[in-house]
Amino acid sequence: MHELRVLIDADACPRQALAIAQGLCREFGWNCFTYASFNHQLRGENHITVDAGPQAVDMKLANDTRAGDIVVTQDIGLAALILGKKAASLTPHGTIFDPERIAFHLEERNEKARFRRGGGRTRGPAARTREDDLKFEEALRFLMKKREGESE
Repeated sequence: MHELRVLIDADACPRQALAIAQGLCREFGWNCFTYASFNHQLRGENHITVDAGPQAVDMKLANDTRAGDIVVTQDIGLAALILGKKAASLTPHGTIFDPERIAFHLEERNEKARFRRGGGRTRGPAARTREDDLKFEEALRFLMKKREGESE
């Protein structure tokens, strides 16, 4: 049986989501790994620090991911890589990336970037709410239970 792990892209993960994930990992007996550039000053037993280069955290996290892992990230490109490795991925807001819809998410991201390059403006993320915390906890708990059921 493989080690049960949650890997977190901590560069852009809200503190509340990070605390929820760490709490669920303790509850379920899973290992929780955080990844961030040295600019973020995070510490911990299972924290991996990388340089501040573009995409450095994403590449390290993608390289470390194994089939069956659960990865928390807001980065759609990273989520696509994770899904390709037969691991699960979700956002800190509780959206689970689905292999059948990842191409749609990538295209949507590209269209928004093209719009911004052309001078358009898109909205930034909304302020985090208690509902976001609950949705994230529910989604992560769902993926962890599903993974445990698969490993039996």
